[in-house]
Amino acid sequence: MRRSLSITLALLTTLAAPASALAANAPDKPVAAPKPVARIAPPAAPSGTVPADVRARVVAKLHGATPDDVAVSPIPGLYEVTMGALVAYVSADGKYLVSGNVYDLDSQQNLTASRQNSARAKALAAVSESQMIVFGPPNAKMTVTVFTDIDCGYCRKFHGQIADVNKAGVRVRYMMFPRTGPGTESWKKAEQVWCATDRRDALTRAKRGEALKGKSCGDGAINTQYELGTDLGVEGTPAIFTHAGDYIGGYLPPEELVQAIQESTKSAATAAR
Repeated sequence: MRRSLSITLALLTTLAAPASALAANAPDKPVAAPKPVARIAPPAAPSGTVPADVRARVVAKLHGATPDDVAVSPIPGLYEVTMGALVAYVSADGKYLVSGNVYDLDSQQNLTASRQNSARAKALAAVSESQMIVFGPPNAKMTVTVFTDIDCGYCRKFHGQIADVNKAGVRVRYMMFPRTGPGTESWKKAEQVWCATDRRDALTRAKRGEALKGKSCGDGAINTQYELGTDLGVEGTPAIFTHAGDYIGGYLPPEELVQAIQESTKSAATAAR
């Protein structure tokens, strides 16, 4: 995973964020994802061609970026750089970087959030379900991808209602995101779950607080999932993403989860007309 732009934008976000936003990472608090003014279907990228010299200057300034990461933006004179789910804007000379949301005042659409949704959906679609722990039938009406932490209180509460979530028509695809990071007890538990013969059963038992006896299989899967979550902008757990890449927030009881998914889908369908 490429980290340079992630670090740059994280730094800018931290400097600009109010204390209430920074509290999102506090243990065992429900985490709500930042919501755009309106959730909409990802718009097509602006038409046009990025000059080769512009691509070269931007790539030279942002280590880890590639020429394919640079695209035309809705704002004349600025170019869009997308790495993972991070979207930023840079000047043609590669000297200035703008981090923030771009709104279309005529349509009241958050264009940056829509591009982020599109990038997140693409990243999640590229992950095989063999690299997830799935609860629910393949033909479920709705599907969400949830980044989870074994020791997170609200993650445990969410999983304690997994049967009701599935009954409500929502299929849950879990990926691991131990908030305390590599080498910690939560990370070890995530590896034990992943390396178990029956991952679904191991996850359920671990979230009940049962001690697992298995060892890490050392295949690096937890690190890959953790890095993906970081690139997608996960700020706390559980982090719930819709099929369209919409980050709808942290813990939600089954009925509210269904409502949030339906609202997201409705907004996308309305904008696509």
